[in-house]
Amino acid sequence: MKLKKINAALGLLSILCMILHIAYSVFAYLTMYYNPTLKMVFSIPFIVLVCLHAVCGMMTLFMQKDKGGDLYPKQNIRTVLQRVSAALIFPLLILHLYTFSLMQASAEKGLKAFIILLIVAELLFFGVVITHVAVSFSNGFITLGMLTSRKTQKVIDTIMYIFGAAAFVISAFAVIKGQAVMFLA
Repeated sequence: MKLKKINAALGLLSILCMILHIAYSVFAYLTMYYNPTLKMVFSIPFIVLVCLHAVCGMMTLFMQKDKGGDLYPKQNIRTVLQRVSAALIFPLLILHLYTFSLMQASAEKGLKAFIILLIVAELLFFGVVITHVAVSFSNGFITLGMLTSRKTQKVIDTIMYIFGAAAFVISAFAVIKGQAVMFLA
């Protein structure tokens, strides 16, 4: 149970860093202002926390018994979404880390179709990460013993789904607009 609590705390800290990373990225793309130091300030802590969270999550999943989550997938759709989105994050993260340089190289070669595919992959990445956060957020507080009411959990979940949808739309708009201006114009 201690590993689950550590993982929950790392997950919640990751969410805070994710919000800061998204906010800076949206700002950078909308203003077309790039500061490599600020990029690192908002990226490195996020990457470290996410990696630690992922390792703890995998250890928890493989080392501790699940209490029926696999037996009733319809009743545990959130758990299924949480696990599937977590699995999809890493291949898309690798692409996300290299998207800018791949787009730059593709633009130099006139490969607009590849740039469009990279934009689609970015949108998929945003969707997967935000889905994982939205279905995991209240679970972190439950694991830490800070949330016990199912009614409160549903309210928090609804707020997170709305926040996630807004974060997706805003970040998708800013990034697509910025990447289109830089690489498709």
